[in-house]
Amino acid sequence: MKSKQFIPALFLFTVLLLPSAVLAGNDLPSFVNLAKDCGKAVVNINTVKTVEIGRNPMQDLFRFHGKNSPFEEFFKQFEDKFNGQTPKRKRKQGSLGSGFIISEDGYIVTNNHVIASADEIHVKLQDDGRDYPAEIVGRDKETDLALLKIDADKDLPHLDFGDSEHAEVGEWVLAIGNPFGLGHTVTKGIISAKGRIIGAGPFDNFIQTDASINPGNSGGPLIDMDGRVIGINTAIIASGQGIGFAIPSDMAKNIIEQLKTDKKVSRGWLGVTIQNLDQNTAKALGLRKPHGALVNSVNEGDPADKGGMKVGDVIVEVNGEKIDDTNDLLRTIASLPPGYRTKVTVWRKGNRKKLTIVLGERGNKVIASRDELPNPPAAEENVDDLGLVVRPVDRKTEADALGLKKPRGLLVIEVNQGSPAQDGAIAVGDVILEANQNPVNSSKELTSIINGEGKRRGLLMLLIKRKGRNIFRTIELK
Repeated sequence: MKSKQFIPALFLFTVLLLPSAVLAGNDLPSFVNLAKDCGKAVVNINTVKTVEIGRNPMQDLFRFHGKNSPFEEFFKQFEDKFNGQTPKRKRKQGSLGSGFIISEDGYIVTNNHVIASADEIHVKLQDDGRDYPAEIVGRDKETDLALLKIDADKDLPHLDFGDSEHAEVGEWVLAIGNPFGLGHTVTKGIISAKGRIIGAGPFDNFIQTDASINPGNSGGPLIDMDGRVIGINTAIIASGQGIGFAIPSDMAKNIIEQLKTDKKVSRGWLGVTIQNLDQNTAKALGLRKPHGALVNSVNEGDPADKGGMKVGDVIVEVNGEKIDDTNDLLRTIASLPPGYRTKVTVWRKGNRKKLTIVLGERGNKVIASRDELPNPPAAEENVDDLGLVVRPVDRKTEADALGLKKPRGLLVIEVNQGSPAQDGAIAVGDVILEANQNPVNSSKELTSIINGEGKRRGLLMLLIKRKGRNIFRTIELK
């Protein structure tokens, strides 16, 4: 009797221990309708470009047999005729990619690298299989986006952009494209991560997905479960499986609209160089934790300079939105148009300060210089607390060579082994411009700051010029 009661109980216990994926198997979404509806707006893009190639490969084949080859003299005479330069030959080279229609009148989004250097671009639609010649409306190399246009003499199916900002890690996504030239292919996966920086450009902010993306998928859409485009498939890691990257739709929408209207992209410009903060630098500046973008230099006459920004400021907010790091600042400013009156909050010497800056256009720079009569270098001086030998930069010719607009600061001549300066990554050739946000032009001024505020905080933050660029280094004083 006991054994009969035990069997059902054991069976119930076993069922309860089954993996949740097995129990929930029937709850997995179906992608059939999504693939059918969205796939109509996804296109295949094939391009043709003319490339130059070197000497005939047959020449290398026969040269393989050595100097006694009967063809050696023939090729020698051929090269002599052209003064040793074998004429280059031209041939046409094709490539394949993907794209998607964003309006019924034939505007198509793809990647810039899909159509770069192309002499001819053809688009094939899914429903009729015809090839349509496409023109380039505009393209943006920095975000790897391009806008094409075809005339199909009919209303075309199209996709709408979704909201990538509020898409969450773990959500289902669908990738549609033309991998390996096989034609329309659909793969599913999830959003693996957001805000990925892969070194593709200054505005990296990729969505990472495990939906299979392969060569030929570039320019195709990454679609959410509502059938909206939340990303443009762009890059893969060749050595990894299930690791693909897509440009977020929220970034792409602004770029595409500018390309459609103006044929180009205009971006806001502050006129500063910046770096991220580490824990010690944040502490030296009086911040509770590292965040924001630390200003290394302010270009004279540029928008930030006119708006009152200073070297050593930490940009913590733009238009009321928190700035996490340098990449966040670059993307935020670049998304704003030139001429926009921007509210920028900076952390300056322990206090928040609000600035109003009228943005310029990214890329405009002014360079000026002048000559002077030479004069002998200043004497070298020891800074024992840091383990440095320095001398003032007081010659214009030397300042020019070091990337300085005028003579100032202390040139590092020697860094002692095992010294605090070496631990703080100070190098010979660096120019120390500031210590704890105070200018220094002599070892006496530097030593005074070390013995005062530096030793009270236990940290010394140096602004240095290195190979023409301003960077901050923080040294822990023992």
